[in-house]
Amino acid sequence: MENLAIKHSQNFNLRRFYATLGPGLLYAGAAIGVSHLVQSTRAGADFGFELMWILLAANVLKYPFFEFAGRYVLATGDNLIKGYFDTGKWALYLFLGFTLLTMFPIQAALTMVTAGLANNLFNSGLTALSMSAIIMVLTLILLVIGRFKLLDTLIKVVIVMLSISTITAVIAAAFQGPVGTTGLGGIFDVNNKTHLIFLIAFIGWMPAPIDLAVWGSLWSQAKNNQLKQKPSLSEVLTEFRVGYFGTMLVAAAFLTLGALVMHGSSESLSPSGAIFADQLVRLYTNNIGSWAYPVIAVAALTTMLSTTLTVTDAYPRVLRTITQLLFPSIKDHGERVPYVFWIVLVSTGGLILISMAGQSMRIMVDLATSLSFITAPVLAYINLRAITSNRVPKHLQPGRGLRIWAWIGIVFLGAFTLVYLIWLIFA
Repeated sequence: MENLAIKHSQNFNLRRFYATLGPGLLYAGAAIGVSHLVQSTRAGADFGFELMWILLAANVLKYPFFEFAGRYVLATGDNLIKGYFDTGKWALYLFLGFTLLTMFPIQAALTMVTAGLANNLFNSGLTALSMSAIIMVLTLILLVIGRFKLLDTLIKVVIVMLSISTITAVIAAAFQGPVGTTGLGGIFDVNNKTHLIFLIAFIGWMPAPIDLAVWGSLWSQAKNNQLKQKPSLSEVLTEFRVGYFGTMLVAAAFLTLGALVMHGSSESLSPSGAIFADQLVRLYTNNIGSWAYPVIAVAALTTMLSTTLTVTDAYPRVLRTITQLLFPSIKDHGERVPYVFWIVLVSTGGLILISMAGQSMRIMVDLATSLSFITAPVLAYINLRAITSNRVPKHLQPGRGLRIWAWIGIVFLGAFTLVYLIWLIFA
């Protein structure tokens, strides 16, 4: 199939790269949230450095399925949701079902952590529910008014702030050394049910669930529509890899902080969003110094706000696109009305779940991440089918090495999921 008249610039240059910068950082903004601040820190705090290789392996094995998103948009001008639809309605219905199951727990967990950080920074005295409601209303207003342009601008500043503060904290913690005598050791037990459930959740969202590739394709499509000249494959891949591998380094940094500052100490991470937020800020400031409190607190809060913004934007985009494909008559009403409807629904559902869950966030996080883990091999396979379909010109399809890499990832994720399901049935 002809490449839909897409014109590509052939030479890479820095100015062009900065112009295309956005989708990869939005991916990073969405990924660096609960999976990093919560799960990676928990991994280090509970097990030292023992799960570091799992963290790195999950990032490496999942990489192809996220890269396929940018390739697909560049090649076809469409997003991966259209690719799922072309693969078969079964693929789209599967993705829709997974989205509906996870969107409220994810939205609630993100907002609770953000609310805890905001209460900690401003010493507001508000309940988690009240601050969560304020954050959701502000997020809704910002997205309805600012839409993609706001996200694209904000995320570049946020990622720089987070990276600098995190690297500084890790260096300071490394010079100080582990607080506990077992700071460099691990205590993970494969026969421990709690440990195994955490491992599944950890892999499920490390560096992010596979469905985030679909979100990335929607952001890439929106970004490409803003550009006068479509980017080259080199520019698309370079921009994405900056965000992807930067995210991996940040995850490793948070695990390192948990291992050096909490593992072997008397302190354990709380399932309460408010208490966890306080522990997170102290994790930084205890190693850098009290002078850094405002910088660290603002960086952590801004990070979670950016994650909340990107996720709150992603779900309405996904649901709007799916419903317009399944029910074409909806297009007669334009795109803005469905977007506003879905963003209000997702925010309201998340707020109701927060009110029902109280202060606890761990159950919601583990539920959403476990679902992400179970569906990962199926979504990974659909992404591979989409990028190797006849719609994608041969020169924009992944090469043999990347395809083998993808199949290794699918087999690994599939085997691990099968073992997990058997364990659930017979344990």
